[in-house]
Amino acid sequence: MHRSKPEDMSDSNERLEFLGDAILGAIIAEYLFKKYPYQPEGYLTELRSRIVRRETMNNVALRMGLNKLVQYNQNDRGLSRSHIFGNALEALIGAVYLDQGFIKTRKFILNQLVREYIDLDIMESTDTNYKNKLLSWAQKNNKELSFDTIDEKTEASRKLFTVGILLDGELVASGTGYNKKEAGQVAAQKALEVLKAG
Repeated sequence: MHRSKPEDMSDSNERLEFLGDAILGAIIAEYLFKKYPYQPEGYLTELRSRIVRRETMNNVALRMGLNKLVQYNQNDRGLSRSHIFGNALEALIGAVYLDQGFIKTRKFILNQLVREYIDLDIMESTDTNYKNKLLSWAQKNNKELSFDTIDEKTEASRKLFTVGILLDGELVASGTGYNKKEAGQVAAQKALEVLKAG
């Protein structure tokens, strides 16, 4: 149950989400550590963050059909576009852990999530950190780049940020998200398309 639904906030899945997020991170870290014995720490960190990030988890949750089970305020159109289903998946992991313990949770994550829904070859070969891509493009081309928050508003009790990307002082793209990091990534992706730098 998402926090937008219950009258009593203690019924929402946020505490379980917190626990599930930590358990998921630890299990994926161990899995990658053993799977890639010769890769450096930076490589493992980047790969783990691609697997556990909200976008990936949301995608997995949708493919699993979790969106049919999550209760949330359906009048808030922004919510269905956000990552609440990925958050619900983390809450499910937290619940499995409390109910079944670490060993079974590890099996659940590796067999039901990683092997079923995550293609590590694709994860390894795609660089979805658009911000980093854009920063290295700007460096190579001696361009001055800045990420500026150009708008901040509240939409249905949630903050919505718009981040603009300035290249040599000129606005080239902007993106919107529920936090500045997400908005920056959206803006960077758009800027790469505009600049044909992707």
